[in-house]
Amino acid sequence: MTPFEAATHVDPYDYYSRLRRQRELLFDADRGLWIASGACVVEAILQHPDCWVRPPHEPIPAAIAQGAAGNIFGRLMRMNEGMRHQCPRRVIEPALASIDTENIAGIVAKVVETLDVSVDNPNEWMFALPVSVIASLIGFTSSQLQEVAQLTRDFVACLSPLSDEAQLSKANCGAARLSQIFQALLSNDDNGSGVLSRLYSDYQTSAWKDDDVLIANLIGLLSQTCEATAGLIGNTLIALQRNSDLFEGMQATPTLVAEWVAEVARYDSPVQNTRRFVAKRCTIGDSVLEAGDTILLMLAAANRDPCANPDPDRFLLKRTQRKIFSFGSGRHQCPGQPLALAIASEVVLALLHRQPASSVRAYRWRYLPSLNGRIPQFCRDGEIQQ
Repeated sequence: MTPFEAATHVDPYDYYSRLRRQRELLFDADRGLWIASGACVVEAILQHPDCWVRPPHEPIPAAIAQGAAGNIFGRLMRMNEGMRHQCPRRVIEPALASIDTENIAGIVAKVVETLDVSVDNPNEWMFALPVSVIASLIGFTSSQLQEVAQLTRDFVACLSPLSDEAQLSKANCGAARLSQIFQALLSNDDNGSGVLSRLYSDYQTSAWKDDDVLIANLIGLLSQTCEATAGLIGNTLIALQRNSDLFEGMQATPTLVAEWVAEVARYDSPVQNTRRFVAKRCTIGDSVLEAGDTILLMLAAANRDPCANPDPDRFLLKRTQRKIFSFGSGRHQCPGQPLALAIASEVVLALLHRQPASSVRAYRWRYLPSLNGRIPQFCRDGEIQQ
């Protein structure tokens, strides 16, 4: 098994354990990169100012650098350092923190009704609902949700090195159309009283002004929600199958489902790994890394490190001081973590309220092709997966 094959392997966790035991930060000469698997070293790298999210010589992947998708990518705060990272974050993070997650249940219910998603199609629940909830919070109308969700799914294809030319072309079209409808939304004199109103008010009073960057990062909210939250929902449904004894006879309450989702985020992360690029010579632990080095951070391995989470290979709902690396850590930690967990919990809860937990066991799955994401695609027994 390779670190990249592990992301979609049926059970990569013994492999991750062997990596940690071998060396928590080791250099893989065959792949020409460092592999970080221990919780302490992963956290140190995520917090280190000289470990960047993109290589300094290639801020935008060459495959998308000339298109609309690349224009969005290059402006995303999570793909930049310094002021290009901090300025949009200072505007967007408080707006996300102001969202009352207790209201998410009502928004999910409204979106389910609007999109009329079949209870027999968990794949659509995973992908369409979370993005539509964020779109609703931002201020898009019910009639726009289907289009926004599909455009976002088209756009996120540009983030994968496995995407082909047709997918990259759709990503460019999706990026251009999303930019257009966000521009129309921001041009509306009435931004309402929700998240967009708070965010735009903070933006207008800040010293930072760049409409293109603001729009790119609003699109970024949708794209970050898309696959990661889909994976979180899907892996929660798998956990219900694999740990049915823990759920048997229990009522699907908001508190119970929220505990399931939080433990799934640790136990079977939708984001298995991420990368960092060394901008300046630095020392991590007892290893010296040179400028230009690449580090593969095994987030899922860090989640299962007993130094971070005692008894890590047990699925425990009542886990105290749960440490989750799935949303990052340090400077680039995802500011939408509480919101993502809340949305995933409410989508799973809504699905369970429409069908018994036992019916979840009727599904089989495979993982969508990816080098870092763990996102299942479901089908009923007897159906053929495409």
